Amino acid sequence: MVKNQEASSCLKPVIMMVATQILYTVMIILYKLVAVTGMNLNVFVAYRLMFSAAFMVPLAHILERKSRPKLTWVVLFQAFLCGLIGAAVPQNLYIESLALTSPTFLAAVSNLLPAVTFVVALCFRQEKLTLGSYSGIAKIVGTAVGIGGAMLFTFYQGPIFIIRSAHIDLLRQYHNSSNISSSSHKNNPGLGFLAGFGSILCLAVWLTIQAKMSKRYPCPYSSTALMSIMGSIQSVIFALCVERDWNQWKMGWDITLWTAAYSGIVISGVTVVLMTWCVQKRGPLFVSIFNPLSLLMVAFASSLLLGEKLNLGRVLGGIVIVCGLYMVLWGQSKEELLPSSATIESVPVPSLGCDFSNLFGINCGFET
Repeated sequence: MVKNQEASSCLKPVIMMVATQILYTVMIILYKLVAVTGMNLNVFVAYRLMFSAAFMVPLAHILERKSRPKLTWVVLFQAFLCGLIGAAVPQNLYIESLALTSPTFLAAVSNLLPAVTFVVALCFRQEKLTLGSYSGIAKIVGTAVGIGGAMLFTFYQGPIFIIRSAHIDLLRQYHNSSNISSSSHKNNPGLGFLAGFGSILCLAVWLTIQAKMSKRYPCPYSSTALMSIMGSIQSVIFALCVERDWNQWKMGWDITLWTAAYSGIVISGVTVVLMTWCVQKRGPLFVSIFNPLSLLMVAFASSLLLGEKLNLGRVLGGIVIVCGLYMVLWGQSKEELLPSSATIESVPVPSLGCDFSNLFGINCGFET
């Protein structure tokens, strides 16, 4: 009985993260279709977060009204940072990157998240730079390999592979039905990579902050609701600054409305709750190890439904990125197996003297 309970507790985070990757695959396909409809993408993100807040606030009130701790200014500030760094900024960068590239491209670049998370966690003193062990070397080399794979994926093309058998191209159908000129739908891998990497960097910082917020405010529904409220306010303010045409704020009963509702309720709501729970149970790096699943799913769905063609550079780059990913994960798993009393040779790096622990519970400095 005890073994069954332990197995179940180990499987739950895995099942939740696999389900999360499936939900993300559906979202990224819908996002690419929205990107060619001509709607302002900043306005779309604002609607997405408003849907998320409208869904999560009553849910959090119903499920956690008796269990959540007192709301303090520190928690509010953490929620403000999570809304900004984990919702408003990365989502705007994410959809802009998707509009400039392709779903498979962005799914592959997203696999840099564990490596970037490791670097960010190192800066926030949640990881140690352990050059004296194989695990530490693996994490450092894996980070470099992942970045190299991203460069290969972005700048090298090579022969084209066609893996789809059905002649379905929803992207062209929506592009033509929306009367969008071909010049408005440009492919810019370089700029798209910068936007995608910026989104990943924000998410890595958010995962680190969320790990601290979960200890102070261990209520996944309420913390997600606070994050959605903050993110929606920030996104609306930004969208109003860049888009003054009120026609862009009108949504009909079309794919933009359904995608905003799906991404707001399911992705910004349900999946963030699942990710927050997994962060609380297994840590921020565990959440990021399942990205290769979405790469495979997105590559298949994009080829089948969007008419996307894969080239040799993307195949090789994706393989290199995944290899770097699992080098980081192997190093992390080996460190978790070490006893707490084990001595690890850490590289001393002078502290930056940037201690914000009184504000949001994180020591922003390198290990001394």
